[in-house]
Amino acid sequence: MQPSAYRPPTYVDTQASQPQAPTTTDDYERWYTDRDIPTNRMVLSLRSGLDPEISWALDRLCRLCDNDQFLLDSMPGLTDALFEWPEWYIGQSNSQKVASPLLFALPPDVEAKKRHGLECLFILRNSSLNEPNAIELAQHRRTLPLILLALRKVKPDSDANTEFLLHAIELLQTISPDLVLASSSSPEVNPVQILAEIAGTSSNRSLIISCLSTLNILLSNPSNVAHHMSDSKALTGALRYLPLFVDHPLVDACVNFLYTHLSHYPTAKAFLLHPDMPSTLKVLVSLLLHEQVEETVSLDIGSDVYTVPANSKSRKNHELTREELDSLVAMPEPQRCYEWMKAMFIAEPDGELTQVDFWTLYKDVFSPFQDRFPLLVASEVIKNVNLIFPSAQAMVLPGPPQKFVVRGVDRRREDSVNERFRCHWDRSQCALPPFSSPDELFEHIVSHHILNYEGSEMPCFWATCPIPPLPKGRLRSHILTHIPSSQPSPLHPSQSDTITLPNHMFPYPTSNPTTRPLPPARESNLTYRKAAVDPPSTSLTALLCIRILFRASFASADAAPRVDKDHFGFPGVVEEVIEQEADVPPVGIQESEQEGEKRGRRAFTRVRKMLQEVQIRGQTFTGWILEMVDAGLTGTT
Repeated sequence: MQPSAYRPPTYVDTQASQPQAPTTTDDYERWYTDRDIPTNRMVLSLRSGLDPEISWALDRLCRLCDNDQFLLDSMPGLTDALFEWPEWYIGQSNSQKVASPLLFALPPDVEAKKRHGLECLFILRNSSLNEPNAIELAQHRRTLPLILLALRKVKPDSDANTEFLLHAIELLQTISPDLVLASSSSPEVNPVQILAEIAGTSSNRSLIISCLSTLNILLSNPSNVAHHMSDSKALTGALRYLPLFVDHPLVDACVNFLYTHLSHYPTAKAFLLHPDMPSTLKVLVSLLLHEQVEETVSLDIGSDVYTVPANSKSRKNHELTREELDSLVAMPEPQRCYEWMKAMFIAEPDGELTQVDFWTLYKDVFSPFQDRFPLLVASEVIKNVNLIFPSAQAMVLPGPPQKFVVRGVDRRREDSVNERFRCHWDRSQCALPPFSSPDELFEHIVSHHILNYEGSEMPCFWATCPIPPLPKGRLRSHILTHIPSSQPSPLHPSQSDTITLPNHMFPYPTSNPTTRPLPPARESNLTYRKAAVDPPSTSLTALLCIRILFRASFASADAAPRVDKDHFGFPGVVEEVIEQEADVPPVGIQESEQEGEKRGRRAFTRVRKMLQEVQIRGQTFTGWILEMVDAGLTGTT
């Protein structure tokens, strides 16, 4: 019975008025994949030699293999049948008679067979992602020879050969975890040298990543440590592509291979003498800085801050001026008492004065002039408060002792902003009130003090001025140095226009500001950076590589910083070594290792500032960074 041609699935037309059921394919019908049936349709079609039958079987297997339920051992003979076409592909690739032409197309039959080889290897590669299939292929006698033969014979000089070689390498990855390589380094039995050659010389990104990943898996097996090579071409390729931070898959493969390479102690010591070691260390630290995600944290560590305006206006009780006093003295009572209250007091709902203070203020002002008009008695003065301030009220507060007050009024106060223009002549004994401008202050000093002084020379009596006697002409110029400007000097842009007080109860202004205790700092925020997220896997692997190089560079007993006990399992420092049992290396090797350690310490000294910028989550990782930074201080420069 001839197989029916493959038909693509018919999709539902959502625009049609009548819904149509989709046509399901027959890829998973049991009669194609029945277990333990020697006459299985798939296997028979692959072995028939008929191109339509083979194409039909491979077309369905390419879809079946991408399924966890697809098992190679469910169809006896299928695995062997899938190996036949890849082996033919390798054979014809090495043949000069059927070599792929560069200018002309292949014959149809050769092209069909090559496609069969690619599809068979693709099926083997995809099915190996399922663990049961990977175990079967790892134990199959034809798997490893096919891969080794493909690595040796197939050259990546065309798209088809590159794809075939890529499938073979990825198939090797799936069977590599438990693969123990032969002791010989011959390419016929050991793929390490060929993989390193491709990784170091190929320009195909996919091949480079696959080769580095496969070598990483193979050399991570402790049974294969003998195959580490300090001059591996794969190492050269990994160092070449390591700075390409934007290509994360490629950088990840390079960093993982470098970590596997450095995990072997002899190759780690040899890498210290590599000419690219200092630049590689700088690239690894740069990778940490490139991938770190930081956030700025601000922590307030201070106490509450209390401020007042720097140019605060002090207030004082209003005192009668000479003009006001002369006007009031000429008035008869009770008109004089009324006008005096209007000038000295204001209505204040929360204000309060004792009746004694009220009467005393009145008596002290008008007692010297009672020969003109007699004073009112205290009761009359208190009674007149209600006439001027209707909201005020005389009352008695219960005691003991009782308190006689007038509530609802308060002293009139005025701002003393012009205190800066007060006259300080006669050693600050001048009794005149402050002036309103610097011009008035200057005219007062000249007319009342300098011109009235007898003699041609006169000392400066301003406050504590120590200047010796000067001619009156020069003294006028000197006086200008004491008179403040009409406008205060402007503040510096960085200077605040407020004053910080020690606490909210501290009085301000004070007579002697220099005795004020030190206030708390205005800005008490502690700002620092920290890692916002956990580091990605590439950063962790890069940090492990840096840590290995650090331990190898400071491995000498006199240079190694002994911080932890087991050094996190890294090679390098051995805490207790019995001299009788320790193997002493030859003189030449010992000198080479010492030179490598010196180069390593110099390299860590050069990247110390870069390491200080690394922010990474985890107390252990942070401790590593700090230890390497501290060691950079003592490194050989």
